[in-house]
Amino acid sequence: MKKISLDAQYITESLHQQGYVLCPAILDAEECAHIRQLYVQPDLYRKTVLMERHRFGLGEYKYFTYPLPSLLQSLREQLYPLLVPVANLWMQALNIERRFPATHEELLAECRAAGQQKATPLILKYGPGGYNTLHQDLYGECYFPLQAVFFLSESGKDHSGGEFVLTEQQPRAQSRARVLQPAKGDMLIFTTAFRPLKGSRGYYRAAVKHGVSTVHSGERYTLGLIFHDAVS
Repeated sequence: MKKISLDAQYITESLHQQGYVLCPAILDAEECAHIRQLYVQPDLYRKTVLMERHRFGLGEYKYFTYPLPSLLQSLREQLYPLLVPVANLWMQALNIERRFPATHEELLAECRAAGQQKATPLILKYGPGGYNTLHQDLYGECYFPLQAVFFLSESGKDHSGGEFVLTEQQPRAQSRARVLQPAKGDMLIFTTAFRPLKGSRGYYRAAVKHGVSTVHSGERYTLGLIFHDAVS
């Protein structure tokens, strides 16, 4: 089981301040290569999506099925309890009654009760011209407000282009975009759908979407870890 060492205070403060946090070198080169190699093992997946068929972009992604590969399961279980306090503080700030349970297994039980039983961790592959339109990964009424993506390819070596894009829509204002290009092995934690922003009259809700800009050359792989399950 892989053990990851993270600065909980840094992660919490960064998420509160900007809605995302970049954690460098969480996976080593061997682990990135191992996850990329999983892409060609069809028995590990429940569903393959060609983005252009659904007008999601250009590329392909595959949803893992249960049981998850041990590395993915370990990462998911270790990250969730670190993020629960942030998620619950956000709900409190926005006067939303929802509170998230302390353990990931309890969250999955809530998903099952809502009819969401399908695994959501996924691996994404983009080639030249590939991109992903701005979106949110909700999958049902029961969803966790934070998720993670692991970068499995090196920008400038394995591919060019393919920046990670976050947009934030504040009430009565234009959207703000952030463009990130993490290194291979880095982990980015970001909000699934919205986050609280403090205004003169308290906190208000800012909607957030994410996507991927056009890949100019090479191949770009990422691993997405979403904590709630899906209806389909």
